[in-house]
Amino acid sequence: MVWLWLAFLVFVVVAICVDLGVFNRRAHVMGTREGLAWTGVWVALALVFNGLIYFIYRYDWLGASDAGPSGGTAAVEFFAGYLIEKSLSLDNIFVIALIFAYFKVPRENQHRVLYLGILGALILRGIMIGVGAAMIRRFDWMSYVFGAILLVTAARMLFSDHDKVEPEHNPLVRLARRIFPVTDRFRGEHFFVRENGRRMATPLLIVLIVIESTDVLFAVDSIPAVFAVTRDPFIVFTSNVFAVLGLRALYFVLADIIDRFRYLKVSLVIVLAFVGMKMLLSHRFAIPTLVSLGVIAAILTTGIVASVIVNRRELRTTAASTPDAGKE
Repeated sequence: MVWLWLAFLVFVVVAICVDLGVFNRRAHVMGTREGLAWTGVWVALALVFNGLIYFIYRYDWLGASDAGPSGGTAAVEFFAGYLIEKSLSLDNIFVIALIFAYFKVPRENQHRVLYLGILGALILRGIMIGVGAAMIRRFDWMSYVFGAILLVTAARMLFSDHDKVEPEHNPLVRLARRIFPVTDRFRGEHFFVRENGRRMATPLLIVLIVIESTDVLFAVDSIPAVFAVTRDPFIVFTSNVFAVLGLRALYFVLADIIDRFRYLKVSLVIVLAFVGMKMLLSHRFAIPTLVSLGVIAAILTTGIVASVIVNRRELRTTAASTPDAGKE
């Protein structure tokens, strides 16, 4: 199983190096078309790996099935975990867009912040998944704790106001400002500059700190959700990685239009509540992963379709009323 982890980590490092060092070496504004293309690439890689998961566990490649699920079960669990992480990342995208707007980050500098934020997120999530898996394996009652966390998160998300971003209350930001003086404006892609003989941080470093600390909060919510569909640490980690790796491209596709999906937030609340209840009931009534996958997909699809239908109706109503308004 160790070789399986090493092989995947090597793949992640190579993929990041190729993406950042070859295709996106220079800072530039990623357009919607380019964002869609890269989103398609990352989704395709996730689906290919999903098929690979089946064969890895089915034929015990690199000792994968020593204590893991069967091939078919592993493939379904990976896809369910990936779908959960991908859907919850949509809420993350909305918050990141608000952070960039709050600090007025130039679009050409957003790419680097997102990428470094993703690298930090992968490391932090790997640590959190390892700790979470160890706790669940040692203490059966941790599934109740994780289930309760998801229910609380669902309630908090339902009544939270994402329109308010207050980084000045972030303790890490306060600490950074105490350690380093901060320049009054951005200095390209630099996080640190030297001015008048003093080493100073730029606002871009503050933005990176805010995004990283925000992702920790999202990880606390999303990682327990994946443990609701699988207890295999490798599947939890790989589904998280593929969802996070595609976050940068997905941001440039959805950042300007995510607010149009008005019912997406309600869908995410229901998904979190569902997987929370699944964890709380896991010792008495185990819901099959395939059933969970179908329920989650149906909830998300309903929210997206309902949002599109309502938006189209409003556009038609506006278009129909515009000529009358012009005549007046």
